[in-house]
Amino acid sequence: MRHFHPKKQNLFSRLSLSRPRHHQPQGKPDYFLIGLIFGIVIFGLIMLSSASIVKSYQKNGSSYYFFWHQVVNGLIPGLILFFILSRINYLKWEKFSVWFFGASLLLLILVFAPFIGQTINKARSWISFFGLFPIQPAEIVKLLLILALAGWFSHRGREKNRDFWNGLIPFALLFALVSILVILQPDLGTLLILLTIGLAVYFVAGADFKHLLILGSAGVLALGIMIKAASYRADRLTTFINPGFDPQGIGYHINQALLAVGSGGIFGLGFGQSRQKFAYLPEAMGDSIFAVIAEELGFIFGLALIAAFLLMAWRGWKLCQKIPDDYGRYVVVGIISWFVFQAFFNIAAMINLMPLTGVPMPFVSYGGSALAACLAGAGILASISRQARP
Repeated sequence: MRHFHPKKQNLFSRLSLSRPRHHQPQGKPDYFLIGLIFGIVIFGLIMLSSASIVKSYQKNGSSYYFFWHQVVNGLIPGLILFFILSRINYLKWEKFSVWFFGASLLLLILVFAPFIGQTINKARSWISFFGLFPIQPAEIVKLLLILALAGWFSHRGREKNRDFWNGLIPFALLFALVSILVILQPDLGTLLILLTIGLAVYFVAGADFKHLLILGSAGVLALGIMIKAASYRADRLTTFINPGFDPQGIGYHINQALLAVGSGGIFGLGFGQSRQKFAYLPEAMGDSIFAVIAEELGFIFGLALIAAFLLMAWRGWKLCQKIPDDYGRYVVVGIISWFVFQAFFNIAAMINLMPLTGVPMPFVSYGGSALAACLAGAGILASISRQARP
């Protein structure tokens, strides 16, 4: 019988527990987490049917044009991606980490390509081939970047991730490439989400706290430079500090959002009864949809939606404790951080807890690319939960 040295055996045991590579799907997915996500999706479609009704009729002569557009271009492709990805062993994606990162850069570069990139709302954030099926690459990049970072961090190991030269510097350089391409669009909201995702994955991968402080300080400095470089960003900061400043000008959006939220009171004006969506509230079916929810359904449903995302965070944390490998844990942290932080940034902007950043609410705001990408991420979560330890 072959004997192992105790120290080697312990080391082998720790490595085999932290990074198995060939276990097969077993058990059932986390139906609580999946049900929670699809509950938010259904609620989002219901609220979208109300929030979009005015703009749908004004622009297309049909009260439910944008609702059906969301179903056809977001929900149906998203459901297909969800069911495909939920059945594929998530460990298969780890070997494509470099390709995922390369694809992220390519998608972000394509928005600047002639005849392909499109400018909407002063941001060059869309691509369309032959004028058909416009796609917002940044929504796809969020998921690709999570898969890329999870593979990179799990392959390198926690010891390298904690090191300054082998951990912080390579991570900062990789993110600088992505950040520059997003800033050039410009899309500060997307950059905020990508940085939040990246820092969350880096943190659980073993980042030194001092290194996180360095990155945070660099981010604040970069934000200050970007605010100084563009007057509209300075205007958003001004209205955040003083919402009453110029309510018919630069403060119009936040004032209309606060008016909608305040008008709803505890129980709301009733479903479909929003007054602010009648051309008063900018982006009523997009970034500002939470204001419509609060106006029509009141504080109770607004709080319930916040509670749903908090439950999602709690369930994701529980799932991380049951995943037997680093790669799966990092993917879960990245996807849950994406959903939860983006939702809270959206809500915080609508109640003036942070400046307006143009961040949509996952699963709820209008946007086919966003809904399809989020459901694809949910499919990967379902796949990972199949292998969770009891």
